[in-house]
Amino acid sequence: MKVRSVKEGDTEVLVPVPEEGANFAPSAAPVFFNPVMEMNRDISIAATSAFLKRMEPDPEKKITYVDALSASGVRGLRVSNEIGIHTTLNDWSEDAFELIKQNIEELDIGDHTFSSHKNANVLLHEKHFNIVDLDPFGTPAPFLAAAARSVINLLEVTATDTAPLCGAHLNSGIRKYAAVPFNNEYHSEMGVRILLGKIARELSMYDKAMVPLLSHATRHYVRSYLNIRRGAKQADRMLKKLGFISHCECGHREAVYGLAVHIDDTCSLCGKKNTIAGPLWLGELHDPQFCNETIEELEMRNCGTKEMSIKMLEFCRDELDIPMFYDQHLICKKLGVSASAIDTLITELRKNGFNASRTHFSGTSFKTDAKLPDVERLIIDIR
Repeated sequence: MKVRSVKEGDTEVLVPVPEEGANFAPSAAPVFFNPVMEMNRDISIAATSAFLKRMEPDPEKKITYVDALSASGVRGLRVSNEIGIHTTLNDWSEDAFELIKQNIEELDIGDHTFSSHKNANVLLHEKHFNIVDLDPFGTPAPFLAAAARSVINLLEVTATDTAPLCGAHLNSGIRKYAAVPFNNEYHSEMGVRILLGKIARELSMYDKAMVPLLSHATRHYVRSYLNIRRGAKQADRMLKKLGFISHCECGHREAVYGLAVHIDDTCSLCGKKNTIAGPLWLGELHDPQFCNETIEELEMRNCGTKEMSIKMLEFCRDELDIPMFYDQHLICKKLGVSASAIDTLITELRKNGFNASRTHFSGTSFKTDAKLPDVERLIIDIR
């Protein structure tokens, strides 16, 4: 296997390269490594470090982290080298396992870094870890039950199967996440909430609950950082934040909380037929203070995507805690008017007594507690 050296953050590692003549795609290499995910990994380092500071760990007790689907191992190697906690890097590929061992030796981090060559589900059922990180090639769904059982404090999950999550591959999404997604203007947020809904249901079976600290949809993937709490009462409270979205083609949407609910067949605004998505997570996506703490970590660290990562986190921190955003351009197209600057519309909404914010999901979108008719009226008024 041919390798080359790359540096991310403060960590220099060996990564695989495709064979001669192969397309230079991550999947063409003998061990998966995707350089496009550097921003994901940069934020992971900062968020993990920020969370550890919240824990105020006992120096006598080791904090354990597992990168359960390590592939090239870059993420876990950076956690070990740049944060310094007890790290397990696991992959069932023999090539990946050997490359991880080589990198551990090269970095001289073998005193607190361990390589593992197992099926991820087997490892997660065998051991408990303070921090469990799932970063698969595709869907995390087959590993969520084992991760829910294993995790103690922090669950970090990436999903790159955005087509099933966001409704573009409807039946695949239903099979993997036991939920019906929408493929509409807010499909990116739909993907985040479908994933979180699935994770919440898996955690509840072990009398565990989650508090989302940071969840974002970036490019081709969804990523979430979830603080784990134990106890049946905590799990019961968490499940009350699950529910459904009722959506009409006119653009009106309503969040309906609960798993056994009654939803009107027709839209309360125009009388047309509603469509239903869910069950999904209707609770918070971010903890604003945690976003600030992660930004502080990024500012202190050597990260190649620092500026872009901080900008995205600022959007997450500042966006309203309301399910599903509006797309300004779609509303303007319906009304037959041109779109103003998004900040102009947000200012006008606030002037009229509504809460409103931009969102990290889309540069042309916004969140507000205003009803659709009020939004449409203000869009026309400011033209």
